[in-house]
Amino acid sequence: MGDVNRSSLPRDFIWGVSTSSYQIEGAVQVDGRGPSVWDGYCRSPGHVANGDTGDVACDHYHRYQEDIALMRDLGVGAYRFSIAWPRVLPTGRGQANEAGLAFYDRLIDGLLAANIEPWLCLYHWDLPQALEDQGGWLNRDIVGWFGDYAQLIATRFGDRVGRFATFNEPSVFTLFGYGFAWHPPGATDPAGLYKATHYVNLAHGAGVDALRAHAPSALVGAIHNVQPARAAGPTAADEAAAVLLDEHWNKAFPEAQILGHYPPALARAIEPYIQPGDLARICRQPDWFGVNHYSPVYARADATAPLGFAWADAPADVPRSPIGWQMDPAAFRDTLIDVHRRYRLPIYVLENGAGAVEKPDAAGAIEDHERIGYLSTYTDALREAVVAGADVRGYFVWSLLDNFEWGAGYASRFGLVYVDYPTLRRIPKASARWYAQLIRSERAGAAR
Repeated sequence: MGDVNRSSLPRDFIWGVSTSSYQIEGAVQVDGRGPSVWDGYCRSPGHVANGDTGDVACDHYHRYQEDIALMRDLGVGAYRFSIAWPRVLPTGRGQANEAGLAFYDRLIDGLLAANIEPWLCLYHWDLPQALEDQGGWLNRDIVGWFGDYAQLIATRFGDRVGRFATFNEPSVFTLFGYGFAWHPPGATDPAGLYKATHYVNLAHGAGVDALRAHAPSALVGAIHNVQPARAAGPTAADEAAAVLLDEHWNKAFPEAQILGHYPPALARAIEPYIQPGDLARICRQPDWFGVNHYSPVYARADATAPLGFAWADAPADVPRSPIGWQMDPAAFRDTLIDVHRRYRLPIYVLENGAGAVEKPDAAGAIEDHERIGYLSTYTDALREAVVAGADVRGYFVWSLLDNFEWGAGYASRFGLVYVDYPTLRRIPKASARWYAQLIRSERAGAAR
């Protein structure tokens, strides 16, 4: 990576942090919250490391004021969080749960009082179990259910929230849920994957319509993981596998939502589920594009796999984060440039960070220098993308807190703030101090 211009970012560039409801809130049986698909999935043996669950997580539900204070100390300008659908609609539809809505009222009001802009995501994977029992993302009726949910949230919070996202990483929960059986509902069902992909896209369109109708001053987008899909081997079959992974991982959702079509191989597979007018219902020009990026992903050919390809490891000789994910800041830079050229929308990086297995040292501190190195090189790569013309307007670290990391449970820590799970004590890491200093210096530079 070359030298970068430290003043290359827009003057109003947003520095933030991100979390999600199931990963931090806990309180799964408090104040009328209904069960989500992850509540049950965690309890099925073998799905989550160490049998971990989100029952308590970081107990953000009761400690949100402490977490807002942590964000204020960091100096972030924005906080991206998600609503737990089963907390506000315990059965996914019908009667709303006032206690659940009131929690998000308190959170949003607390953020605004701290001068932190709330960025609200409607869906970060915790589908109400009651809707899964009715077919979940394989039931086309879910499009209307999601639209009604979006209307509820827009009506309740649209007076204070100026940024809404419909979905976080739709390709992850569909591909991992129906293709690889790594997430709920734990299926390997290609037909189900294609159907779910289309119905999630339709739900996005319905959600955008509801948000714009009931929160007309808000800016609406969606959050997509965008990571180069590479072949694990030199064969033509491996290259073809990488192309197919790219369609599933990077293009299935933004192509339909922004450009109005599916990528070629998926278009043929999804065609049986498309009804007249569907693509027009999906294609709603967003106000911004959310990018989540960690590292490249790899595929290898596997004729016995349900999708015709298998997930593969990165080459053995590449630089890696402490939990083994490839570190390739140049891929991040190029991804941002490619997203800019392809979609021509303002870009906000809404997840980027490094996982580790950590514990306090003898002095009680967490000196996470490897994470600092990752964040430093990746924010430099972002600057290079901006210099090259990419319209990137914000960067949010994943994550504010160590939290429940899905199948990895609590073993992988991504937070700027360490959470001692037995006591739930929060301890800012060295990376939190580094990020706070970065934000201060950027603001000082912008003010000059």
